[in-house]
Amino acid sequence: MDNLTAARSTMAFSLGFHIIFAAIGMVMPFLMCAAHYLHLKGRAGPYLELTKMWMRGVAILFAVGAVSGTVLSFELGLLWPEFMEHAGPIIGMPFSWEGTAFFVEAVMIGLFLYGWDRMKPWVHWGTGLGVGISGFLSGIFVVAANSWMNSPAGFDWVDGKAENVDPVAAMFNDAWLHQSIHMQVAAVQAVGFAVGGVHAFLYLRGRARELNLKAMKIAMLFGAAAAIVQPMVGHFSGEQVAKLQPAKLAAIEGLFETQTYAPLTLGGIPDEETRTMDWGIEIPGALSILAHLDPSAEVIGLDQYPEEDWPPVLIVHVAFQVMVGLGMLMALLGLLYFWFLKKRSFPRWFLWALAGSTPLGMLAIEAGWVVTEVGRQPWIIYEVLRTSEGVTPVPGMVWHFLLFLVLYLGLAGVTVWLFGRQIRVTQRQVEEGSP
Repeated sequence: MDNLTAARSTMAFSLGFHIIFAAIGMVMPFLMCAAHYLHLKGRAGPYLELTKMWMRGVAILFAVGAVSGTVLSFELGLLWPEFMEHAGPIIGMPFSWEGTAFFVEAVMIGLFLYGWDRMKPWVHWGTGLGVGISGFLSGIFVVAANSWMNSPAGFDWVDGKAENVDPVAAMFNDAWLHQSIHMQVAAVQAVGFAVGGVHAFLYLRGRARELNLKAMKIAMLFGAAAAIVQPMVGHFSGEQVAKLQPAKLAAIEGLFETQTYAPLTLGGIPDEETRTMDWGIEIPGALSILAHLDPSAEVIGLDQYPEEDWPPVLIVHVAFQVMVGLGMLMALLGLLYFWFLKKRSFPRWFLWALAGSTPLGMLAIEAGWVVTEVGRQPWIIYEVLRTSEGVTPVPGMVWHFLLFLVLYLGLAGVTVWLFGRQIRVTQRQVEEGSP
């Protein structure tokens, strides 16, 4: 494994690990607040127990997310010093705002954890809501920094250096809006399905049935709504990618030749040597509609770029297909959820389907980040600085990759054990009627 591959692998694994906990950290506080709200409104049911169970989970996952996020910030300087030399002054503002949001989130979670019976009930509830809002803002600021890498703005590139830096224009670049919306909706969708699926499974196993049924309903209200909205958000993102990164869109669809009435391909395996798409099902004109709202519009293909500037077409295409496929499946389950909620009855087969869908949203997030990051290659700053030019010249990066791999796998194991323990303790207390 060469230095560049090791550095990219380290960053990819770290980001792939952190994004799961970041998504949970953004959304779980809102689920917690929903349960707490129902308790304060006097609704019948074990909403207080549910609030405290989710509160402990938020605390655990906040700690893990803080650790993995901090490691990522160090890795930027450790692995990509050339990138940070140029990008640091430009995208410092969203990172500083993210740090501020993280500080507020930490304060709010402390107030919520230790504010029971020490604060007025609705003030205490407000601190929990503050955890969610600050966490959500933190995610938006980080995505804004990443979107700048896909659509660099706010500077002039002169003789290999950035001049006339405008940090506001850099932060609010052309890609920040669609990337932020897409990621935040995906987080709500993924966490809603993950939490709903876990509680559906526990309900089917006969554990604390009332608590788990109500928990599943709260989580799926968020997850199902986000899953139904996400295809429209995805369409908006597709239009923006077509405008800002046409090479990425071409790789996503395996479109090797520029053409009008460009087809949208379902499935398929792109062959870069023959420049063909094998085994796919083409929908004529659908890609032109997705990109330009016109079936006859021309869509730029990979033939407009030298091959050394192509993204890895196979990886990007397959990741996109996985993301869209899982997203459409969750949208269908979301529609079914609202149908059965209206009928006030959930068939066992549907609850088992929800239980089986527990990891789908997280897998879709991972696939989406592969599309975003790998689809930008070979650029670390799109069409400005190549990834190979941003990597550290210091050898031995493979040892960093192996170290972080072992540490993160261990951290993941401990986190799963702690989270499972909290769920089991709460389930047992509810079943035994303990406070």
